[in-house]
Amino acid sequence: MMRRNFLAMLMAAATTFLNGSRQNARAALNDGNVSPVDAASAMQQSIRAALPYRYVTVAGANALTEWTRLRNSGEGWPVVIGDDEALDRIAEQFSLEVNAVFPQPANASASSPTTPAEIIAASNAVRTPEIFEQLWRDEYGSDPEDDAMPDEGAWPTSTTDAQPGFTIASDILTGKPLTHVHILIIPTPNSYEVPAYLRWGNWNACPSPEIHVAAMRYWHDRYGAELIGINGDTINMRVARRPKTRAEALTLARHQFFYCADIVYQGTDTLAPLAAGLMESDWWFFWWD
Repeated sequence: MMRRNFLAMLMAAATTFLNGSRQNARAALNDGNVSPVDAASAMQQSIRAALPYRYVTVAGANALTEWTRLRNSGEGWPVVIGDDEALDRIAEQFSLEVNAVFPQPANASASSPTTPAEIIAASNAVRTPEIFEQLWRDEYGSDPEDDAMPDEGAWPTSTTDAQPGFTIASDILTGKPLTHVHILIIPTPNSYEVPAYLRWGNWNACPSPEIHVAAMRYWHDRYGAELIGINGDTINMRVARRPKTRAEALTLARHQFFYCADIVYQGTDTLAPLAAGLMESDWWFFWWD
């Protein structure tokens, strides 16, 4: 879903809330004198309340320490979300399929899987690694060997900036830890299933949830990749095994480019710096504009 479509839905839902066409809206508005600002605030509270997973809040500087503690507790899979704004964006995307928040017509038919079980089942039909080149064809309608592909480029002498590392708990401009971040506990032992539980993706060039699940499962099997952090447009993963050769790293970089072109187009420019970073860092970074 394009983000502008989501914003339109959010505004429409806020209007519905303000007009009192839903039962909880009427209760909130009472005499009809609630301001649009208050109605929008109430709508946002409704959206956040629709997210069914427990979360804890810690200082950004302590996010990884708390993540490790939660991971070892066995309660589920913890994932660092970021600050209040990041939590709201996660809740907004999740709640698009919650009828109590965004009512659907009675005769509406589901066009895509929405429950975790449905999304995970759909992911099992996704062929990896073939899906990576297919993403390119679906987005651009051309062969991955055409002129739009980035060059391989020269192998860098330094990889300091190739992989940003763990970014979700930090300010994107200053790099300083956020004052506080939220960590969701997702009821699954598998990090690659988190996008299914959050219904994360399927806007702009960002793949649909079942493709995220399939890609992350593939990378988990090959590299021990685990999802550590996610917000409205960014994913942080950490791997247990890095690619061992330049050829392997370049293949992985190519797959990651097909999965998330912005990490090259608005990042490394060519594939070799991305590949070099994958050989030198345990952290993977994905970002969709």
